[in-house]
Amino acid sequence: MDRAGGPRVPEQRAAEPHAPGPDDSHRLRFSVLGPVRAWRDGAPLPPGSPQQRAMLAALLLREGRTATAAELIDVLWGEEPPARALAAVRTYASRLRKVLGPGALLSEAGGYAMRAPVGSLDIQVAQDLATRAEKARAAGDRRGARTLLGQSLGLWDGEPLAHLPGPFAETQRARFEEWRLGLIETRLDLDLELGCHADAVSELTALTAAYPLRERLRELLMLALYRSGRQAEALAVYTDTRRLLAEELGVDPRAELTELQHSILNADEELARPVVEAVPDRAAPRPAQLPATVPDFTGRAVFVTELSERLALAETSVMAVSALAGIGGVGKTTLAVHVAHAARPHFPDGQLYMDLQGTSFPAADPATVLGSFLRALGTPDRSIPETVEERAALFRSTLDGRRVLVLLDNARDAAQVRPLLPGTPGCAALVTGRTRMVDLAGAHLVDLDVMSPEEALELFTKIVGPHRVRVEREAALDVVAACGFLPLAIRIAASRLASRRTWTVSVLASKLADERRRLDELQAGDLAVKATFELGYGQLEPMQARAFRLLGLADGPDISLPAAASVLDLSVEVTEDLLETLVDTSLLESGAPGRYRYHDLVRLYARACAERDELPPAKRLEALERLLDFYLPTAARVYGMERPGDRTVAHLESARGSGLSFTSGAEALDWLFTEAASILACVQQSLGQPVLLRRAVDLLLAAKDLSESGANSRAYEAATVSARDAAQAAGDAHAEGRARTTLTQVYIKAGRFEEADEEAGRAAVLEDASRDDAWLRSNLSNERGIIAFCQGRYADCETFSRAAVESFRADGNKPGEASALCNASRALVAMGRTAEAIELVRAGMALYDALGLTLRLANARFALGIALSHAERFAAAMAEFQQAVEVFEENRQRLWLGTTYFRMAQVQLATGRPGQAAQLAEQALSTGFIGGDWMRANILTELGKALNALSQPGRSRACWLEALSLYEATGADQAAEVRLLLEPLAA
Repeated sequence: MDRAGGPRVPEQRAAEPHAPGPDDSHRLRFSVLGPVRAWRDGAPLPPGSPQQRAMLAALLLREGRTATAAELIDVLWGEEPPARALAAVRTYASRLRKVLGPGALLSEAGGYAMRAPVGSLDIQVAQDLATRAEKARAAGDRRGARTLLGQSLGLWDGEPLAHLPGPFAETQRARFEEWRLGLIETRLDLDLELGCHADAVSELTALTAAYPLRERLRELLMLALYRSGRQAEALAVYTDTRRLLAEELGVDPRAELTELQHSILNADEELARPVVEAVPDRAAPRPAQLPATVPDFTGRAVFVTELSERLALAETSVMAVSALAGIGGVGKTTLAVHVAHAARPHFPDGQLYMDLQGTSFPAADPATVLGSFLRALGTPDRSIPETVEERAALFRSTLDGRRVLVLLDNARDAAQVRPLLPGTPGCAALVTGRTRMVDLAGAHLVDLDVMSPEEALELFTKIVGPHRVRVEREAALDVVAACGFLPLAIRIAASRLASRRTWTVSVLASKLADERRRLDELQAGDLAVKATFELGYGQLEPMQARAFRLLGLADGPDISLPAAASVLDLSVEVTEDLLETLVDTSLLESGAPGRYRYHDLVRLYARACAERDELPPAKRLEALERLLDFYLPTAARVYGMERPGDRTVAHLESARGSGLSFTSGAEALDWLFTEAASILACVQQSLGQPVLLRRAVDLLLAAKDLSESGANSRAYEAATVSARDAAQAAGDAHAEGRARTTLTQVYIKAGRFEEADEEAGRAAVLEDASRDDAWLRSNLSNERGIIAFCQGRYADCETFSRAAVESFRADGNKPGEASALCNASRALVAMGRTAEAIELVRAGMALYDALGLTLRLANARFALGIALSHAERFAAAMAEFQQAVEVFEENRQRLWLGTTYFRMAQVQLATGRPGQAAQLAEQALSTGFIGGDWMRANILTELGKALNALSQPGRSRACWLEALSLYEATGADQAAEVRLLLEPLAA
């Protein structure tokens, strides 16, 4: 055995897995980590009878050394060889020579030897990869080591030396299996060091079920559970292990397992820390998110030195945080970015940046910011927790041991900043904001004032050019003084002058001296900033000024070029020219090609200009209406491409605009998710105008996909709540009914069934009062059926679902009809009418299939799988679930994927496979699922049943206790079942 624990073979260079690839066409290849097979020139060779294959394997595993005939006879038949064993060996050798070709099998000293090409045997390749993984880990490259181990384990293709007779094969199989388990344990250990504990729980659960006495696997499972926030289950694993070892072997757990239990009991902080960031299977990302520094950065020497010295101390400081405060336009961001770029050598592991939108409403959500940072650091979406506290903890853990700079720009207050701080040596944070953050513990506070006259003139000179300033120095001093020495104001004025070669500095100074063009007096705070913007605005051409005013009316973080063209009622080409000139004046920013945004204070000033200059006020409303009429038909087109045959689009309010067209569904969805924040902001903004109310509500219907996106679901819910309240206040029953039905759908996805039922009930009153809305009638019945099912009211579910079927059918909405048929089938299954249920769901599948709706057909297969499992047709049920899983994976339907894993776990448990059931249940927990806490409790209940069947009562009890708590919190009837399950395990 070598250091990696594998069979001793000469060190070989790494090769591809044992199946041949395009580059294998001119050499022999062999596999023993599965059936014994051979290839030559990329084509499979016939290895012959089991004994002949056994002889080939024995020769391959001797690594080129000669095996005598007697040794081969012993390998093949052990102590009872047949009478003609020697003749048989010679026959096998002759046949192998013919199959493998000349030079492969040699006769030497009364025996035989294989001359296999370097890297041609899969066990050699696997060993080489394992050795390289060990070296990579020793060198600190855990991620690389994990990748190499995964490649080594990937060479296994079932049972080694499969179907070979003889004692040699049995012995080798046992050795290979022990080696494989050791590699798996090492790879899982690396998973935990890399922070992939949530994903590891599922695999470890299955492995501990298959190898219950292997303590290292139990130890890894305890640690994975603890790091996943499941402390009670982790401790229960120890209890189960101690009991099992005592019963089976009469021994106590090994010392490492006991020490881990004590650490978990004491909530040892070190246990919760992964060694490096949670980035499996790829090189550690080094984010470089800093915005570009300006080439003409000027002055601020004292501040640059002060901040740079603070950042240089980050390696030994617990939390190196510097917070810059000052009025808008004073240059906080420019200074912070400049210092951050200069400090990059001190932070080789990356730099993170985020505009916290502190002067906007609402400001950036810390949870959203943390999600963005974690993704930039390589954390997969499925491993990012829900709450801001959990995300902040994972963020700090991911940064531990790394040297990363975090630049938090435009912060609202200390409360917004605290969850975003690294908090570990080696990292640092720069924070900018308008308020002085005296309550940010440990922060080095810097108050940034306006430039000195000398610095202001130097900045002006760098932009305009030294020759023009040198000949008109006094006029230049007048300009920077009129700008109040604010850097942003100076940059705007100087940029205008630089772009107009016919102007002199005196011309600009005379314009600024005109008090009609700026405020009478420069004051501190916002008025000073407003005066700065007035300088640039007063120099705009009429069309530029109109564009500046109208685009400032739109909420949202930015605006796309097509949306801006709609607001301005101009062609895209003309709009682009206008907006680029505004970018040149620094009144507008372009964060990416075709996207534009305002500095938050510039937006406020633009709106003030619109209120002053866009008269009558109806012009402002018309601009916002054009934006809504752009988003509504475009979102409707996305909806229609995703759901062919769905009649929702036909029931939306008419829009005056035509919107965008798309060439593919992927392009359409990309647009929707890119525009998500702007779309939802448009909804919120339009709700205050009665003439726009119905279209705003319908935009929510068309953008329904945003409710299923983890990144946008909260904002979508908030917009839907606002739509409901606005419609109610306006007395618009039509809009209110649609908003309440949409909110019902949101609550169902979150598992908040009581709230969903309340909204649906109120929507039903509105529907009764106005029966002319086919969309409301059919969709509301369908949602009420779903709620009834989840609340255990199966007869009501059938009634509502059949009513939905009729309403959808009358409307010609075949996808809706299919959905309602599948929902009705669920109720019939619960009431024991399985045959009827299968008939209904097959009818729904036929509708989906006829429309070519692959994803919706997967939803129907999910429902059919449930019906078949209740009919105890478990193999057929698993086949349907598996087909659904493949579609959900392909379409990135994470919540449906996790929910299907749960149903597959139920089938495996029903068929006496608790190990597989536990693994699938863990996959459901780590992947995500539809139904919120209620569904989590369902999954934990099944997981507890599987673990109990695996003789792990301690952990099963922990699962059931958590499930009981969730059921009681949601008022679910299933709490009674869990109490019964817990009774035999009561202490």
